[in-house]
Amino acid sequence: MINSLKIGNLTWRHLNNPTEEDFEFLKDRFHFHPLDIEDCKSVNQRPKIDIYDDYYFLILHFPNFDRQNKFVKIKEVKIFWGRDYIISIEKNPWGVSQLFEEYEERIQNGEEMNFRNSDILLYRILEKLMTESVYLLRKVGLDVELINRELLQEKQVKIIERISVTRKNLILINTIFKPQLRLFHLFETGKVTGFTDDVEYMEDYWGNILDYLQKVWDMTEDYEELIEGLSMTFDSMQTNKTNETMKILTLVSTIILPLTFITGLYGMNVKLPLQDFGWAFWAIMGFMALVAVAFYIFFRHKKMM
Repeated sequence: MINSLKIGNLTWRHLNNPTEEDFEFLKDRFHFHPLDIEDCKSVNQRPKIDIYDDYYFLILHFPNFDRQNKFVKIKEVKIFWGRDYIISIEKNPWGVSQLFEEYEERIQNGEEMNFRNSDILLYRILEKLMTESVYLLRKVGLDVELINRELLQEKQVKIIERISVTRKNLILINTIFKPQLRLFHLFETGKVTGFTDDVEYMEDYWGNILDYLQKVWDMTEDYEELIEGLSMTFDSMQTNKTNETMKILTLVSTIILPLTFITGLYGMNVKLPLQDFGWAFWAIMGFMALVAVAFYIFFRHKKMM
């Protein structure tokens, strides 16, 4: 379904879950390149910007949580950017749909809205998406902080799961924004001039989008380093606990070994010293207790226990 919004001299058309009829309308009405239409029909396209004489075509990726707010998934946004129009396409309603509804409500409430050109409207869309990305990344940062707080608690399985999920999310966010750094640098370097007559006027706006992107990139790298450090700390703690457990078991085995030898020796069906005396059992038990205490005192003296 194509929703249309008139903002001054600009027209913003937004498509949610577009159909074949919608694509035919775009092709016949705007004469977009057939390959761009094919890209709109496909999913999981790589981020890119195609430059034509009368319009630009952008495919952008942004992170979003799933319905359980646990795993990050990729949200793909496709935009046709012309002199007096913007056409945005989303498979499922998200950030662009929210901004479209916000502008639609403001116009219905009688608020006057006007943009100097389509470049500003595109900037507002990108700003909305980058703001959502920063908010999402801060939630990931809270997960990192929660892992840091729970690290010393006895919840190994829970912590391992949190570390794995957070690391997976950060890796995906990294793969989302890394290829788009080069794309947005095209705006700053002037290779993408847009449709404004005052190119210098838009430099600050594109620079602000790059600032957002750089902020997201820096936050992602910082959180990746933190989660890697927390993971190594957790592994070291678990290794130390395992070593301590093995150490105690080894010491216990060392104490029991001579006792096992004595009990095994007197368990043989042969003639042995003291076996004819009634007090021999208690004498042997006392000797075994003495051996155990002697080992215990020795290990304590050597600070092995």
